Amino acid sequence: MKASQAPPLLRIGCGAGFSGDRWDAAVPVVRTLAAAGGPAVLMYETLAERTLALAQLQRRQQPDAGFEPSLERFVRPVLADCLAAGIPIVGNFGAANPAGAAACLQRLGGELGLGSLRIAIVEGDDLLGGLSPERLREVLPPAVAGQTLVSANAYLGAQEIAGALRAGAQVVVTGRVADPALALGPMLAHFGWREDDWDRLACGTMAGHLLECGAQVTGGYFADPGFKDVPDVAHVGFPIVEMHADGRFVVTKAQGTGGCVDRRTVTEQILYEVHDPAAYLTPDVVADISQAELHEDGTDRIEVRGVRGHPRPTTLKATVCYEGGWLAEGEISYAGANAAARARLAGEIVRERLRVPGLQHLKLRCDLIGVASVFADDAGRWWEGRGPAACEDVRLRVAAATAVRAEAEQVTRELTALYTCGPAAGGGVRSAITPRLHSDSCYVPREWLRTGWRWAP
Repeated sequence: MKASQAPPLLRIGCGAGFSGDRWDAAVPVVRTLAAAGGPAVLMYETLAERTLALAQLQRRQQPDAGFEPSLERFVRPVLADCLAAGIPIVGNFGAANPAGAAACLQRLGGELGLGSLRIAIVEGDDLLGGLSPERLREVLPPAVAGQTLVSANAYLGAQEIAGALRAGAQVVVTGRVADPALALGPMLAHFGWREDDWDRLACGTMAGHLLECGAQVTGGYFADPGFKDVPDVAHVGFPIVEMHADGRFVVTKAQGTGGCVDRRTVTEQILYEVHDPAAYLTPDVVADISQAELHEDGTDRIEVRGVRGHPRPTTLKATVCYEGGWLAEGEISYAGANAAARARLAGEIVRERLRVPGLQHLKLRCDLIGVASVFADDAGRWWEGRGPAACEDVRLRVAAATAVRAEAEQVTRELTALYTCGPAAGGGVRSAITPRLHSDSCYVPREWLRTGWRWAP
């Protein structure tokens, strides 16, 4: 459908807010979109900064991997229904390997008897593959110089997604794009908004921002019993935005689901991760929500008005991840009388055992889970001056970061030795050594990147 002929309303539903989200969350969303009729899109947001770096590590070990590991589980329950209802799917589940994700979806379509799918792949975000080493060094932060890079990806905007949808894509697979672009792209394709229609672009961006974290806006992350009660959180519904051509939009949720959408849930999510409400920087627009208004439009329906926009930044933000050594972690439980004191002594024993030549530099964090963990500190000073806690069950966690794996192994060995070396009655030891990743941000001139989309085989 041409933009000039487009119906005045576009519905966009969210099927996932992060990689670990519920696989069945999209089912009631698609059911609601299909029952409502009219143009609709389903978006999946599954890509965090660390998620992408881990995907790059996976692809190093297995070239065909590196995309969202739960992709098939996310999409299988709804793919046939989306195709039947004409609902395109847009997702950043391509991660470090969008082509691999597209191949996975083609195989899934074949298994379901759906034939060949029209899948578009958005490309150009990978700086390691797209920029020369010399240019990359020009934009890397000083702290990253000389480090072993794992990933470097720019946040692309909505234009490539829009182009693919205009061409008739049934599925659009991206790597790193700005999360709101997953919703703004379909809006650009549907309404035909100009690239410099800043107010409408800002409205679409904030609609995408409200969708991107899934159930956070429908009461899930909002719930706090006795203070912010939410009905049936166990079956919380995922959000749907109803976007109008003039930029007004309503936030609601899938029919027949738990949770709620009200002024409080929308207010919390619209401010989520926004450092400056008057200047929320994205690849497509600088959004201004300082004068935004929220209006009730019925049960579980909030209309958002008053979002304004300003010209987009001249650069694109990029996240750079690099190798960061090793994290050693170990846990042991103490129970019964004087449990907290025994657990504290155990932590002090491990700390003392590691005060030997070659290991004095290690900063050991000791948490007493159930007594002092959330508010404890990496230096291990939080509990100093505090008396033994009155508890019957406590778990000690020790952790240290190091550039050398052998040092990490020594930390876990000292914790394991507490089994018999004391204090009394420790048990349930669990330990792990995992590679660490560090991240930093930089800004890349737009003209340096060669972005676009192509059809998957």
